[in-house]
Amino acid sequence: MKVIGIIGWKNSGKTFFAQRIIKKLTQKGINVASIKRAHHDFDIDTPNTDSYLLRKAGSKQVIVSSSKRWAKITELDNKKEKKLEELLRELTNTDVVIVEGFKKELHKKIEIINHSNENYLFNEIENVIAVVTDNKLNTSLPQFKKNEIDLIVNFILKY
Repeated sequence: MKVIGIIGWKNSGKTFFAQRIIKKLTQKGINVASIKRAHHDFDIDTPNTDSYLLRKAGSKQVIVSSSKRWAKITELDNKKEKKLEELLRELTNTDVVIVEGFKKELHKKIEIINHSNENYLFNEIENVIAVVTDNKLNTSLPQFKKNEIDLIVNFILKY
């Protein structure tokens, strides 16, 4: 399983870029999974549904299943966030994982650069393998323009 991170400062276009990469990989018949780091508390369940009520009653894990999808919700007692490596073990039948966030973990990463911020992460973050920017930068890293999705996907697959 190949793991590629998409990193960048807030509002740099990480999610938009990840969507385009995922769509192109999927069109090539590649099984893609994604992991998104949330910097805030979140709840994917809907209040007053059966799964929500079971969880609020004390279930530490709830699985919701239908003919189209299933989801597992796990409550963390210790409030300690899982490491990327642990989350990756939860995935099955996956060729490529696109990770948004988790920039301090050790997987390979592509930095999305919006030139409103010139404090480049590749100068301080490990394992950045390429940058996506519309301006030429003074770096030895491979550089791609934001519209070069086919080239970027090929780079990811060959890396």
